[in-house]
Amino acid sequence: MTFTRRATLLAASALVGLGLAGAAQAADPLKIGVIATWTGPYADYGRQFDNGMAVWLKEHGGQLAGRPVELVRKDTSGAAPDTAKRFAQELVVRDKVDVIVGLDFSPNAFAVAAISSQAKIPTIVMNAASSAVTIRSPYIARVSFTVPQVSAPMAQWALKNGITESFVVVSDYASGIDAETAFTKAFRAGGGKIAGSLKVPLNNPDFSAYIQRIKDAKPQAVFFFFPSGQLPNAFIKAADEAGLRAAGVKLIATGEATDDSFLDAMGDTPIGLITAHHYSMVHDSAKNKAYVAAYRDQFGNDIRPSYMSVAAYDGLTVLDAALKKQPAGALDGDQVMAALKGMAVESPRGPISIDAETRDIVQTIYIRRTEKVDGRVVNVEFDKVEAVKDPGKE
Repeated sequence: MTFTRRATLLAASALVGLGLAGAAQAADPLKIGVIATWTGPYADYGRQFDNGMAVWLKEHGGQLAGRPVELVRKDTSGAAPDTAKRFAQELVVRDKVDVIVGLDFSPNAFAVAAISSQAKIPTIVMNAASSAVTIRSPYIARVSFTVPQVSAPMAQWALKNGITESFVVVSDYASGIDAETAFTKAFRAGGGKIAGSLKVPLNNPDFSAYIQRIKDAKPQAVFFFFPSGQLPNAFIKAADEAGLRAAGVKLIATGEATDDSFLDAMGDTPIGLITAHHYSMVHDSAKNKAYVAAYRDQFGNDIRPSYMSVAAYDGLTVLDAALKKQPAGALDGDQVMAALKGMAVESPRGPISIDAETRDIVQTIYIRRTEKVDGRVVNVEFDKVEAVKDPGKE
């Protein structure tokens, strides 16, 4: 065999080897680190993330961009930024994940941002709703919502419907402050008056003293924000026991107050509440009906799909589309983030896109009334504002 022919065969063998290596790399599991809450009073958050991703993965044969998926879960048990930061470091250094997703609480997302930047690892926020989250790292994109995005439309709807004076009550953390700021700004801009405002502890507040302050102010309405879970129902019950609604004071809120996931446990308490949010289980679209049916098929009728499950579903949707734009088996953080910017998809909640400048979500915000339909309390959408960007970044 001549030297030239031998060299040619060796080169061909090397190229085949490289091709096989690339194919093997492409077939390696895509490791996704999930930072969320699976224990404690907010355990449903992690479960909803899991369920939304499970629905998406079942629809796509368990693969994302042609690769099997391995989920590495880290449980923060609630808002715990130090723990979230440590978990992010473990996911990057020890578990060698390709992507980080989840992040139910804004303090946790803020803590993870520095790790995302240092490691240049794409991070998809599936809930944390403080406006500033995406500002903290160029490697963060959000597919959920921001609190200002749902608070400002609530203020605008209230003004259009004759409410010119409102009290404001929020949880005392970043998202609560965002809610107060956005509602107050939009309400005053339209000529409304804020009768007073209160910030309450995130953990186990006694609402009686706060309710008395509201009664003394005698507002037309109370706008409130608390994270999904036990606090909204506790506040509504305290308000009803004090006779606020009976006295004609309207209760208006963001959609966390009537999270689909908790409505069965709330009974009839929230009926009549007006909220602004981006998803309802009974949203009338073919995409949502298919999603709800698939969710029920996997998890039964006792667990409702919530907006967090939909954000998790959409998170995998946009990640899949972004990764399909990469070379087979490759995952470059900068290229993934570039692919996410400006991306538009159809979600169970309606059309959504990722703002090319802010990496934040643009979506329809719905005004809903909590009603009993066919024996079950649900959020019935009756008005909407389309293509809403995060007002907190304006």
